This record gives sequence, C-alpha cells and structure tokens, in this order.
Amino acid sequence: MQRSALPRFSVRSRILVVILIVTALGMSVSGIAASIVQRDRVIEGLDAELLATVEAARGIVTGTSTPTDSETDTDSTIDAPPASTAEALNDILSRIVPGRHESSVGIIDGQARLVPGVETAFALEDDPAFIERAWREASAGQVTVGTAITTVGTLRYVSVPVVIDGDPELGVYVIALDAQRAVDQVGGAFLTYAWLALVSLAAIGVIGWFVAGRLLAPLRRLSETASRITAEDVSERIPVNGRDDVSALTETVNAMLDRIDEALTSQRQLLDDVRHELKTPITIVRGHLELLDASKPDDVIAVRDIAIDELDRMAELVTDIDALARVERQAIVTEPTDVGDLTALVFSKMQAIPGRTWVLENSADVVAPLSPSRLTQAWLQLADNAAKYSPEGSTVRVGSTAYARTVEFWVADEGPGIPAGAEKRIFERFGRADTGRGIAGSGLGLPIVAAIARAHGGYVSLDSSPAGARFGIVVPTLEVAAAPPPPAAGFDHAAAEASTSAPHPTASPSRRPE
Repeated sequence: MQRSALPRFSVRSRILVVILIVTALGMSVSGIAASIVQRDRVIEGLDAELLATVEAARGIVTGTSTPTDSETDTDSTIDAPPASTAEALNDILSRIVPGRHESSVGIIDGQARLVPGVETAFALEDDPAFIERAWREASAGQVTVGTAITTVGTLRYVSVPVVIDGDPELGVYVIALDAQRAVDQVGGAFLTYAWLALVSLAAIGVIGWFVAGRLLAPLRRLSETASRITAEDVSERIPVNGRDDVSALTETVNAMLDRIDEALTSQRQLLDDVRHELKTPITIVRGHLELLDASKPDDVIAVRDIAIDELDRMAELVTDIDALARVERQAIVTEPTDVGDLTALVFSKMQAIPGRTWVLENSADVVAPLSPSRLTQAWLQLADNAAKYSPEGSTVRVGSTAYARTVEFWVADEGPGIPAGAEKRIFERFGRADTGRGIAGSGLGLPIVAAIARAHGGYVSLDSSPAGARFGIVVPTLEVAAAPPPPAAGFDHAAAEASTSAPHPTASPSRRPE
C-alpha cells in the first residue's frame, strides 16, 4: 500500500510556528491569570468599601462615629443615639450618601420604607425579590455580604440589621455597589490586552521570520552547495560567517568536505597509478601469450616463466597497496618504547639481509611513544632500499640518534644517492628515481615509510650526495636526551627539534623507492 505524500514544511516555518504557539500560550495564560487576579482584587475592594460603610453605620446607631468621606455631616460625633429603628435608619441614610454607582435602602419589618435623599444610580426598592432576600438574611441578626443578580444588574451588597432597644420594629440597612460595572472594566482591560497581544504576535511573526531566515541562511547555503557537489567536483566550500553553532556546523561540514575531497583525490590518483602500473605486466603477458608457439616446449616454458614473474610482481604491488591503505586509514596505537632495545632488535633483523656489511653506529638511550611493529616495518624498508641501491659488499651504517625532543632512526648507504630533482617524486605513489641500476619495485616502499612517520607525528629526513644517501625517521620523544650528540652530516637539527611543535610533512625530500 502506497503511503500518501504528506505536505512538507520548511524548518524556518516550523520554528516560526513553534515560537508563535509558545508565545500565544504564554500571553493567554498570563492575560487570563492577570484578569482573574484583578477581578478578585476588585471584589475585595468592593467588600472593603461596603464593610467601611457598615462601620460608619454602626457609629451612627451607637452615637459616636468618625465620619467617612461619604458622610455629609462634618461633625466628628453624633450628640445622641436614635430613639427608634426608623430614626436610626433615617440618620444612616441621610448621613451616608451613596456614591455614583451605589444605592441604599432602609427596610422595616420586611418593607422598603426609607430611601436616600439624593439621586442614586439605581433603585433597590424597585426589586421586591432583592428586598425580600436582604430582609431574610439580616433578620437572623447577622451582617451579610453577598452578590445578587437583580433587574438592574449584578450587585455586591451588604445587609445590616438595625435594632434599637425598646423599639419592637426590626430594621435592615442595605447598601449595594454595581459589581458588574467594576468587573466589566476588568474585562475591557483584558480585551485591550488581547488586541495588543495579537499585534505583538504579528510583530513577533514578522521579526521571527526574518531572524529565522538569517540564522538558517548557512543551512540553506549548505543544502545548495551539497546539491552542486558531485564525485567529480568537491572543491566548493560554504562561506563561514559569525561564531555561533550554525557557523561551527558550517566549519565542520567544510572540514568533512576537505576530507572527502582528499580521499577522492587520493583514490583517483591510486586508481590511475594502479592502472598505469598494471598495464605493463598485462601487456607483457598478453604479448608473449599471443606469440606463443604451443608446439615448442622451450617456448612454452619461457612464456610460463615470464607470466609467473609478472604475476608475482602484480601480487607484490597489490600487497604494497594494501599495506599503504592500512597505514593511512588506521590510527596506530603507540606505547612508551625503549629506543635502545628497539634499535638492537631491528639491527639484528637487518643483518639477515645478505650482500652488505651492516654497522650499528649509535643507539639512543631515550623513551619515545611508538608503535614498535610499525616503526620496525618502516625502518626495515629503509634498510631494504639501502641494500638494493648500494654496491655489493658495501657498508650500510644504521643507528638511532636522540635530540632535544625528537629521536631519529636512520640508515646510511654508499650508493649513488638521489638524482637532483627527484627528492619529492620518490615519496609519491609509484614514484621512482632513475639510478641507472635498473632495479624494479612497486614504488610504494617510501610512501609507506612516510605514512608511518606521519602517523607517529613525525616525518622522514633525507641527506643525499654522490657518495650515498642517508634516510631518517624522525619522531617526538617522551624524555629529553641528557647530552645530544652532534647530528649526522646534512641532517637539519633545528628541523628535528621543531618537529614536535608542528606537524611536519615528508620533510627533507626522501630517497629513491625500492
């Protein structure tokens, strides 16, 4: 069953939607909470005003009172308490004047008998249901504060029983405030807040759209660049602007593209070189097979020997390619190694190479972080090269020399040296120098040595002259030699000391391949 395609939204749109949703929720919760709190405060203010009126009324009935702002009398006390319930209610209604949004009424024995002498916002006596409720609540002898929905709106009121000793009549003083108006003011403020919140959301949306676009611009350039990059061309890079996380991501992607470019370039170079190197043995074998006369046993044997020799050379080439790929691809594991012990071990192996006189001239007493197996492989490769390119019976000098912060594993022969201009080429894959001796090889020996040296954080040194060549593998040490001996002729001591402070490529261009 084929799934239906869902609409796709850009990251920019999704970020903006999330921001707007979160902001809208925050504004809504804040506005509603503020509205509820403000409404409660308004109700509390109304209740405080009603209770202050109750205290003023009590003072009038008892005969002593500090007048409130709403009282018309400017005297601080009342001379004598009222003699009857009707007189008490009359004094209260005449002295406590209702405000603009207030009204009051005096109830005697369940009937609205007295009203204020001034014009009020609404008439409580016109609502019999409210009068009956206020009378019922106050007739129990308690002051009651409540909210009532009447014909004139929602009111917040207080009913106060008024009793005068010796008067059988029961009076109730009721004063009410327009609570609906006060609550509506809070609602109006919340509505204003809602409109301002909508305008703010619109402004946040516009600003967020441009800000998100600016922040995500490197990602768009990344996508556009990635779409243009192919296996044939990975040279394009993304411009880096700023110092934020997106810029760090851009730098990481550029570094990844550098590694991919280097890997693809190396792969193409390797394939080109392998194609070139395999062409000759294949051509040789094919040519001899085409000219082979199967009726002549000697011809068959000769062609067979030639084919086997060429196949052996191709097998050696494949082995060297695999070794170089392993060295370049895999990180080596180093361990503190005694250079003197390693020197003695490797020198004993070199002595098994026939036809040369092997001399150990120096052994460094120092510890270095090495991979003994890889370093042995590279050092023996230099020894094998020295044996191949030096005269039969000549002397090959070997040693390890410690400097301030480096140690050099070197081999010096008495061969013809490296031809001028070939010092760099011999470290390239399948690169060879013409020594005039006609010795064949895969052309990968010295690149393998250079790769092992780089893996140790070092480099390969070279000093060449018509009297011979001296190769060295220079790597950093853990300890500093007490008294460094003078360097061998032609070796750059300053470069060796600097090798630990900065990665060094295949330094002094090296020697001919095997």
